[in-house]
Amino acid sequence: MWKNWVHPYPRLRDYIEQLWAWVGGVSVRTKILGIVLTLTTVLGFGITWQVRWVMSRTLMAELEERGRSVTSDLAARAVDPILLDNTFALHELLTETQANHSDIVYAFVIDSQSRVLAHTFTQGFPTALLSLNAPAGNEDIYHRLYTSDQGRIHDFSAPIFNGRAGIIRLGVGESRLQGTINAVTGQMLLTTLAVAIVGIAAAGLLTWLLTRPILELVATTHQVGQGDLTVRAPHWSNDEIGALADAFNQMVADLHISRQAIDEKEAARSRLLAQLIEAQEDERRRIARELHDGVGQVLTSLLVGLKLLNQFCDNPAIEHKTTELRQIAGETLAGVRLLSRQLRPSVLDDLGLVAALERYVAEFPSHYNGLVVDLQCNLPARLPLPVETTLYRIVQEALTNAARHGQASMLSVVLSWRNGRVQAIIEDNGMGFDPEVARRAGDSVGLHSMVERAELLGGNLNIESGADGTTVYVEVPI
Repeated sequence: MWKNWVHPYPRLRDYIEQLWAWVGGVSVRTKILGIVLTLTTVLGFGITWQVRWVMSRTLMAELEERGRSVTSDLAARAVDPILLDNTFALHELLTETQANHSDIVYAFVIDSQSRVLAHTFTQGFPTALLSLNAPAGNEDIYHRLYTSDQGRIHDFSAPIFNGRAGIIRLGVGESRLQGTINAVTGQMLLTTLAVAIVGIAAAGLLTWLLTRPILELVATTHQVGQGDLTVRAPHWSNDEIGALADAFNQMVADLHISRQAIDEKEAARSRLLAQLIEAQEDERRRIARELHDGVGQVLTSLLVGLKLLNQFCDNPAIEHKTTELRQIAGETLAGVRLLSRQLRPSVLDDLGLVAALERYVAEFPSHYNGLVVDLQCNLPARLPLPVETTLYRIVQEALTNAARHGQASMLSVVLSWRNGRVQAIIEDNGMGFDPEVARRAGDSVGLHSMVERAELLGGNLNIESGADGTTVYVEVPI
C-alpha cells in the first residue's frame, strides 16, 4: 500500500529538504544566533503590530466619542446666539472650541435653509461640505468618515434646537492621532531593535560558552585521530558537556592503555620474529654448509673413485655402468650445490649483497625458460649483514613470485643508495594482481614475509600492480 504512495506536494518536499540541508550545514553558533534573532524579530514585530492595532481602535473610539461630545455641546451652546441672531458670538463659539481641541479641523453652522451662519475656515468656505453629511431621520448626531487632502476626517453633524435653529457640523482629523500611533510604533520598533541587539550579544556569549568546549573537544578528537593518546579534553563545567568531556577522556585513557598493551605485544612479536628469522638464517647457513662440506665432499670423492675405477677397468660393461654412475653423481652434486646456494649462498657472507645478487640473477633464467633479468646495483662495497640478508631475501621472493605466478618474461632489479637509505625496485611485465585482495585472502605468506622483513629494519615495502605488471618498492635505512 505504502510502496506506491506519492507525496502530494513534491516541490514543497524538495524545498523542505533543501532548507533542512542548508540548516544542517551551518554551525551551532549560527543556528543559535538565527533562532534568537528570528524570535526577537517575530515577537517584536508581532507585539508592535498588536499594540498598534489595539491603540488605533482605542484612540479611534475615543476620538469618535470626543467628536460626538463636542458636537452635542456645540449644538446646545449655539441655540442662543442663533435665536438672537448674534453671528459674532456664534463665530467666537466655533473658534474657541477649535482652539481648545487641536483635533478639530473645521466647524460651521447652517440654518434650516442650508445657509452658512458661521464657520472656522480662513480661506473661504468649501461649499462641497454642505451635502457631505446631514442628520438622517431622528438621529441626534450623525457621523461620517471621508478622506481629504488633510487625511481622514470624521465629520459629525447634529441638529440645533431639534433642527429648527439649524445644523452644527464638526470635522475632526486623525493626523494627531496617527502621529501618536506612529510615535509609539517607532518607539516600540527601536525597543525591538535594542532588544534584538542585546539578544544577539547574549546569544553570542551563550554560543561562545557552549561551543568553546565543544570545539576544543573536536580539536582533541582530531589529535586523538592522529594517534596522540596523551591529550585530554578540558573540563569546563559540570553540565552535560562536562560529562561528555569526562567520558571522552576516560575513553582516550582506556585507548592509551590498550595501545600500550598492543605496542608491547607488537614489540614482543617483532623481537620474536627477528629471532625466528635469525634462527632460520642460521639454520639455513648450517644446512648449506653441511650440504657443501659434507654431502658435497662425499659426492666429489665418489666421482673421483668412479673415475679411477673407470680408468683401471677393462670390462666394457663395468666401464659403461661406472660412466652412468658418474653422470648421476655429477647431477646430484650439482643439485646439492644449487640447494646449498638457495638455502644460504656463501657468497653473500663472503663477498656481499651485490655479488650474491649477480650470481643469483645469472642462475635464475636457467630455472625459467625465456626469462630476461636485468640487474643494476649502485651500492657501497658492503652493507650491514642484516640489511644485505633482508634485501637478498626480498629480491629472491619478488623474482620467484613474478616468474611463478605473474607469468612475466622480463624482470628488472635496481638497487641504489640515497640519503642514508637503500632503495630497491623490482619490476616485471607480468599479468599483475591486487595486493589488498591477496593480503586479505591470507594465502600470501611471501608478501607478508617481505613486508615483515623490511619493517623489522625500520623500512617499508610497497607494491603497485596492474595489468601491465608489478613493481615492488623497498626502502631500508642504514
